[in-house]
Amino acid sequence: MENKISVIIIDDHPIVLQGFSFMLQDIAHIDLLGAFTSAAEGIDFLNEQEVDVALLDINMPDMNGIDACEAIVKIRPTCKVIAISNNNEQSIIQRMLQSGASGYILKNASTEELISCMETALIGEIALSGSIKEIMKSATNGSLPVLTRREKEVLGLLVKGLTTQEIADKMFVSPLTIESHRRNLLQKFKVSNSVSLVHKATELKYI
Repeated sequence: MENKISVIIIDDHPIVLQGFSFMLQDIAHIDLLGAFTSAAEGIDFLNEQEVDVALLDINMPDMNGIDACEAIVKIRPTCKVIAISNNNEQSIIQRMLQSGASGYILKNASTEELISCMETALIGEIALSGSIKEIMKSATNGSLPVLTRREKEVLGLLVKGLTTQEIADKMFVSPLTIESHRRNLLQKFKVSNSVSLVHKATELKYI
C-alpha cells in the first residue's frame, strides 16, 4: 500500500509497548517507527523525524501526558497524538483533548479499534474508542471549560497577579484584547471576578 501510516508508541510499561507493537507489526499499511519508554525519548525522536501518529500514555514518569502532548504538537503540528490509557475519567479525557490530542483510547482496545481511531484522527476528526465515546456522551456539557491557547496564557499571567496592562505588554497585544480574553474566561468558568476565576481554575487543576 502506497500511503503507509507512520506510528510511534510512547509508554513506560514494557508489556504495553510489546502488546501494541505486536498488534501493529503485521498490518500492511502501518509503519511502526519506534517504541519509547519515556516522553523525552519520544520527543527527541520527533525532533528528528516526521511521524503521522504518536500513541501516548497519559502517565509517564518523566512528564505528564498533557505536557507531553503539548510539546509534541508544538514540534510536529501535523502529528496526530492519540492518548492511550486505562483511565476513563471524563475530566482527564477532556484535558488531553484540550492539550491538542486528536484522540483517546483505552489500552484494552482491539486492533481494529486502534487502526480505526488512527485513520479517523488522520482525516482531522477526534478519534475515541467506543467506551470513551459513551463516557463523553453521558458527561454533562460544559463541566470543564475548553480554553484557547491565548486564554491559557492570560489565565497563567492573571494567577501571577499581573494587571491587564502588564499582561498586554507581556503578550504584545492591546489591553482591550486582554480584557476580552478575561471576560471570556469569567464566562467559561462561570465566575464574576478575577479572584474567583483564579480560585476556580486552581480547583479544577488548570494551574
